[in-house]
Amino acid sequence: MEMTLTLESGIPILHPHGKLTGTAVSAFRERLGLWIDDTNAESLLIDFADVPKLDSSALGVLVTAHTLARQHDTQIGLINVSKRIKNLIVLTRLVKVFQCFQDTETAIATFAPQKFSGARVKRLPTTPP
Repeated sequence: MEMTLTLESGIPILHPHGKLTGTAVSAFRERLGLWIDDTNAESLLIDFADVPKLDSSALGVLVTAHTLARQHDTQIGLINVSKRIKNLIVLTRLVKVFQCFQDTETAIATFAPQKFSGARVKRLPTTPP
């Protein structure tokens, strides 16, 4: 199983390639955990464009990654999820845990940190008048 990590608009995107079944799941677990620990990013996207199939172990890895990401204040989003994988995510109710996006641009727009507009914020008194 091959995996690459790219950076787009400041957001790391993990690209697994191939089926996430059997022994490939162990490599996926290890690398995903390392990247969450090492990147210290506010968000991480996982691109499933080149993943035709995943099994229940891979779903378990996603749940574990979500837990680890929460400890690091990181959000995980899933992009380019096939209908088959989306059905598994819905069936297991992980759709409540992960945001799924059809394309990278929408995911980046959602996960990108909001830019400060430069407007001045008026301080409010701490005690009522």
